[in-house]
Amino acid sequence: MIASRSATSVTIVAILICAALLFAGNGLFQTLLPIRATQEGYSSALIGWLGTAYFGGFTIGCFLGPKIIMSVGHARAFAGITALLTATFLAFPLFLDLFFWGFLRVLSGACLAMLYIVVESWLNDSASNANRGRTLSIYIIVSNIVTMAGQLMVNSFDTLDATLFILVAMLICLSIVPISLTPTPAPSPVPSARLDLKALYRSSPVGVVGCLLAGAVEGAFWSLGPVFAQGRGLETADIALLMAAFVLGGTLSQWPLGWASDQIDRRIVILIVAFGTVITGLIIGLDIFPSSPITFVVAAFHGALMIPIYALCISHANDVVPNERMVETSGGLLLSFSFGATAGPITASMFMRNNQPGGLFIFIGLVLCLLGTFVIFRLLTEKRKRPLEKSHFSQTSAASPAIFPTDTDLL
Repeated sequence: MIASRSATSVTIVAILICAALLFAGNGLFQTLLPIRATQEGYSSALIGWLGTAYFGGFTIGCFLGPKIIMSVGHARAFAGITALLTATFLAFPLFLDLFFWGFLRVLSGACLAMLYIVVESWLNDSASNANRGRTLSIYIIVSNIVTMAGQLMVNSFDTLDATLFILVAMLICLSIVPISLTPTPAPSPVPSARLDLKALYRSSPVGVVGCLLAGAVEGAFWSLGPVFAQGRGLETADIALLMAAFVLGGTLSQWPLGWASDQIDRRIVILIVAFGTVITGLIIGLDIFPSSPITFVVAAFHGALMIPIYALCISHANDVVPNERMVETSGGLLLSFSFGATAGPITASMFMRNNQPGGLFIFIGLVLCLLGTFVIFRLLTEKRKRPLEKSHFSQTSAASPAIFPTDTDLL
């Protein structure tokens, strides 16, 4: 028994280290690429297309990943996809061509989606019912911290040089080591799950619509946030600090918002944070505190309200579906998020035309106003369904899929 627990602990630690390296590398890259693209003279609209390409690839990876894992297993899938992703990041500085970068963004998005599926399914399999909540909480906290660290690494070297791309590739490549050199047993097979978005919407309209709109907001924010900061005249170091402030706020708010959503109807919490995000976003977008440290404080509050929306929507949906549908429910919600994240960047870039970087937060405000209005409509017109068994809020990273379906044919 003691040996088994020790082996499980080693497996969980190895996977967490692996995830930390992945998130650090991707955090650095997500900040680096928009900065470099702006320096190369690309407009906000073109950078928005790059963001759309990434999330389009991410959606593709959600379909391909489970099938590849079923064919070759978790370990081989992780090693092969990591090698492909490393080569992809190294290729970015070779050719400074928009179409080439667009292709690489699709490829990197698909690879990252598949890697996150491997990591999170392995982590879920290694955890038990007794420690799964704590394990996933540690996973999210670690991922947020290393994402901030990765963003701050953009200050390490000149963004016009290839060195930072090499550093990203090194971090991604090193993520193979913890899984390859530790005795980590492969996860047990996962039952097949087919996605039925119509049935899922009937069960949880707010869950599906919320994930779709949260995807549009987060896709736009992560793709164009650094562009907004550059448009406001911030230096590279300040851009990294601003993006880190958003992540820090989202990390600190997970527990209190989760606790609140466990006590009352989660839709009320979603409503509050949606409209709260509109207010903080307008303060930033309208530049009410120009070139002021207060902007960083407001950014932290904005992240504290915006980032947990996806997790709140997932938790609400899972309250009203039976356990045997949890996998397909999570898969459908992730797919809805991916659809929104694919459309978000290019749509938001239209609001940033004519040298209007604050248009990003106008777009975010409009989308979340739509979400808040929809929640009000559902609260007023629908008798609240009694949850089958309201589960405790679980922190979930919108940057990666928190599910592992094995048959994702969309009905």
